[in-house]
Amino acid sequence: MSMAPSQQLFEPARIIIVMGVSSSGKSTVGAALGRALHAPFLDGDRYHPEANVEKMRAGIPLTDEDRWPWLEALTGALKEAADKKKGVAVGACSALRKSYRDFITETAGEPVLFVYLDGSREVIGARMAARRHEYMPTSLLDSQFATLEVPDPHTENVLVVPVTDAVNRIVTTVTASLSHLKSFKRWQ
Repeated sequence: MSMAPSQQLFEPARIIIVMGVSSSGKSTVGAALGRALHAPFLDGDRYHPEANVEKMRAGIPLTDEDRWPWLEALTGALKEAADKKKGVAVGACSALRKSYRDFITETAGEPVLFVYLDGSREVIGARMAARRHEYMPTSLLDSQFATLEVPDPHTENVLVVPVTDAVNRIVTTVTASLSHLKSFKRWQ
């Protein structure tokens, strides 16, 4: 039996999306990962159409029909950012359902690595209660968990990290898993 380290389980990708429910730390971790990789960071919240923002502000969960144009806009922007820098781009997006992750990958036309910030309802609820978000009320947290289809690292291109780790530890865990990025000139 070999004691060699196991091979990377995900497909190499130049588009990385930090995902999870609201208040899991997507924007914070995504921005820190972008800095560590010298890569552009795009916060998915900025790509929602105003109608989506108003629905969420009113405490109304988004439907799939609300999400498709948002996911398409964010994916296009991430692909453009990666192309422009001839390297990698990092985004933050809830990507709660497998169909959303599949849509993002299909729209990108290339592999996308999802970094799933895994946390319990209790931990995330405490975080959400301690912060003020522009339009995401705490009343929507239950709908986020109801929508979440936890990504399966055996069948999806995902790296799972616990939200309870410090941001710098999460970034170190992710960057240590990205040896394929050394082929891109910006990250060496």
